[in-house]
Amino acid sequence: MGCNRELMDACKTLADYARYTQRVRDYAEEMPLNQAVERAVTECIREGILEEFLRENRSEVVHVSIYEYDAEKHIRQEKEESWEEGFQEGRESLLIQLTKRELKKGKTVSEIAEDLAQEEAVIRELIGKLEHN
Repeated sequence: MGCNRELMDACKTLADYARYTQRVRDYAEEMPLNQAVERAVTECIREGILEEFLRENRSEVVHVSIYEYDAEKHIRQEKEESWEEGFQEGRESLLIQLTKRELKKGKTVSEIAEDLAQEEAVIRELIGKLEHN
């Protein structure tokens, strides 16, 4: 809603769909999603917004609308998890490089662990990864 007024004026179905989805978004801020979708569908039918389509396909619309919103949430969660994984991989890569540098200096596992503020077991694991590469 509020974007590309010219296109919305040219296509009533698109404008109606935008009105429907905006209502779902607005109501979902104040109530559970399934209730928000039901309310938006009921109001749109009553006001003639996508009326025929919503009457004929109400159950599918409710199901798909809820799925789409869950998909958006899922995508956000996946992005957060991917960022965290990338951060951890980068952290481990840095620790491996620092461990490698410290080994070249002739430091012991306990010295490296102390310098890098890590447990000795972590340093041993990193050394194992270095040896396998």
